[in-house]
Amino acid sequence: MSETNVANAGNENSGQENSRQYVARKRWLLFGLPFTFTKYIVGEDMLTVDTGFFTKDEDDCYMYKIQDVQYKATLLERMAGLGTITCFTGDVTTPKIELKHVKQSKEIKNFILEASERARIRRRTLNTLNIGAIPDDMDPADI
Repeated sequence: MSETNVANAGNENSGQENSRQYVARKRWLLFGLPFTFTKYIVGEDMLTVDTGFFTKDEDDCYMYKIQDVQYKATLLERMAGLGTITCFTGDVTTPKIELKHVKQSKEIKNFILEASERARIRRRTLNTLNIGAIPDDMDPADI
């Protein structure tokens, strides 16, 4: 698949199941051309964002830390066959990761959702939210 590759990564000799990996480039909105220096690597265990030409910047986030994923496509993005994926994470350095103007964005979004859930189950992690609800019969000082 052109710039957005689905690759099977893994060691055939280890006896482990091959894992899927997406490699996508950020594209210009006009005509969807990949003339930027941003590359997104989405694997089973990690999401990596590589940016820059003169100064390289690499940002990683473990899949189990991704809590929610959002897909958005403007009219121009849809015309160019692109979309933007926003990952909301529990990562300290980057609580929100955007994969801007990528091809096959719906497929990548679904992969991130499924891979993050599998990673949480593998690591036996639990995400809880404090929504600030205090029962009426409970004194806030007791908490």
